[in-house]
Amino acid sequence: MPEDRKTLMAQLYHSTLKDIKEGEIVKGTIVSINPKEVVVDIGFKSEGFVAIEEFRDRDELRPGQQIDVLIESIEDEDGRLVLSRVKAEKMKGWQQIIDDVNEGDIVEGRVMKQVKGGYIIDVQGVEAFLPLSLSSFRGISNEEIMANKYRFQVAKMNKQRRNLILSRRDVVQKEREEVKAKLWDELAKGQRRAGTIKGITDFGAFVDLGGVDGLLHITDMSWSRISHPSEIVAIGDKIEVLILDFDRANSKVSLGLKQIQANPWNEVYEKYPPGTRVKGKVVNIMPYGVFVEIDKGIEGLLHSSEISWQKKMVNPQEVFTIGDQIEVQIINVDKDSKRISLSMKQLEANPWLEAPKKFPVNTKVEGKVRGFTDYGAFVELESGLEGMIHVSDMSWTKKVNHPQEILKKGQTVEVMILAVDADNRKITLGLKQLTPNPWNEIASRYPVGTEVDAEVVLNSNFGVFVKLENDLEALVYSSEIDKAQAAALKPGDKLRVRVIKVDVEQMKIGVSTRLS
Repeated sequence: MPEDRKTLMAQLYHSTLKDIKEGEIVKGTIVSINPKEVVVDIGFKSEGFVAIEEFRDRDELRPGQQIDVLIESIEDEDGRLVLSRVKAEKMKGWQQIIDDVNEGDIVEGRVMKQVKGGYIIDVQGVEAFLPLSLSSFRGISNEEIMANKYRFQVAKMNKQRRNLILSRRDVVQKEREEVKAKLWDELAKGQRRAGTIKGITDFGAFVDLGGVDGLLHITDMSWSRISHPSEIVAIGDKIEVLILDFDRANSKVSLGLKQIQANPWNEVYEKYPPGTRVKGKVVNIMPYGVFVEIDKGIEGLLHSSEISWQKKMVNPQEVFTIGDQIEVQIINVDKDSKRISLSMKQLEANPWLEAPKKFPVNTKVEGKVRGFTDYGAFVELESGLEGMIHVSDMSWTKKVNHPQEILKKGQTVEVMILAVDADNRKITLGLKQLTPNPWNEIASRYPVGTEVDAEVVLNSNFGVFVKLENDLEALVYSSEIDKAQAAALKPGDKLRVRVIKVDVEQMKIGVSTRLS
């Protein structure tokens, strides 16, 4: 071939090839795809190669598809044309950002990875930095963060250095305000809404309604009595609540949970007429009685006077514990006040009706000592009824300061029936009445003027009590003993006394230390 023809052909060949430069963005056509690379024709003398890792949507790549690429190297060490899709996107993205975005603008991006101090965000192919302090990703898992797109505000931008710093905090705050404003516009009394428990206190739970918090008070959680909100809800629970009231100006929303269910008191008259026997659970114990839950959300009061026929008033804490299952009878129902009066003793026949016949006065009976007061001892009789022995009816001759000087709890004793008052549920018992009154005989043994040796029992302000013999005591009047002598006496000391008075009716002996 002549030399001039060769030259012409070379010129024609080179005229069909693009004049390309490294760092330039050009359009190319995908020729083929293999596991490592995408082969791209950009109209150069040889085809270029893009690493397959640069494509996120690899499954969507097809031969003939046009893409933008950046020329990294016209000829690498292997003589190949090296192209980059990612760098092309970045350069295009930066150019678009330079043209369209300023500090304070809102952009959309996807989190690429977490780095020290924050996250790398892909914004239109450009890598931007999101500081951790401005991320507002608290409570969101890394898996969720990477899976979604987010809106960011441009916090700082250096176009020359291609440096972009983002903030999500202000965007989130603005979005929350928008959501909150929309929610306030939608709220209405009686409306049902879904919410999430975000906090629990002793008086209730705070519910996030999706931007607005409401208070679910403990009294609006359940028709049944509860001691603490944690019995009903836990933090993180998803629940449906009713809007009871709201005050937008003060950002307050009152919520109800029990109001979603039917009020159990609506049918209380039909379900629990007076005289009905029911079983229930003791849910609260007070000094005056116990509260019994007879149905979910319905409680009645078992007053202490309705616990037993034996006593007028019973200490409920000695009889019941919370959680006890008991049977009671409905006495009265007041739907308006939500009050039900209960009784246990009404389940049994009233033993006091037969008490006067069963325990005639002056009869002897046995009983067991159940308890004490300062002035007497309570004795349970055979029928379960209780009577009381007053300290004055325990001994004919001894001054009893406390009933436990004579009796012990649980002791079986024989007593005399002194009186029965069925209306007031009282039985008066006597212990000394089991033996004859010895005072006539005592008066004969200790006539006035008799001198005897005595033993000091008690030294009091108004005199000295002395023992003349077993279970027989006398009083040395304060006027009948020297003050200095009286002050020095103690129980067990011996004293010579003279009888100066014997009162058979009052069952008393008065003595003096002034001897004849």
